Amino acid sequence: MSETLTERQTEVLAIIRDYMQVNGIPPTHAELAKAIGVSSTRAAADHLKALERKGYIHLHSDKPRGIQLLTESFYELPLVGLVAAGSPLMAVENVERRIPVPDGLFSSRPTYLLRVRGDSMKDAGILDGDMIAVQKTERARHGQIVVARINDEVTVKYLDSQSP
Repeated sequence: MSETLTERQTEVLAIIRDYMQVNGIPPTHAELAKAIGVSSTRAAADHLKALERKGYIHLHSDKPRGIQLLTESFYELPLVGLVAAGSPLMAVENVERRIPVPDGLFSSRPTYLLRVRGDSMKDAGILDGDMIAVQKTERARHGQIVVARINDEVTVKYLDSQSP
């Protein structure tokens, strides 16, 4: 960050951060314009260009949600393509790659990421090819979305603790 921000730029940056915290993705120019109270996407784009010029964000012009915060610190989570057979623990040899994740994206830090195959959870907004963050825990509540091992297969479902 080479230059200090004006009060308005600080406000716009905070709105972008808050939006990403709540939604998990950056806002579009139209969403940002609405959030900062301007009527044109051009005004939002001008703010974004100023934030990029000052080193607070990077804009990917080829993407509609192409705002990348540069002021955030990151940690890496392993993307596990396959879950090891036998032991329910994640096996290091199954790590496809490590994905940088901004601090504060999750209320509590997940253990790893899994790629979803299939569309049985599309009503929950989880689509084929999505990555989901998994936090390993010993207990889950009725109605939570869980990653469960059934025999030697792993599945993503709502927990129905009412079932026998």
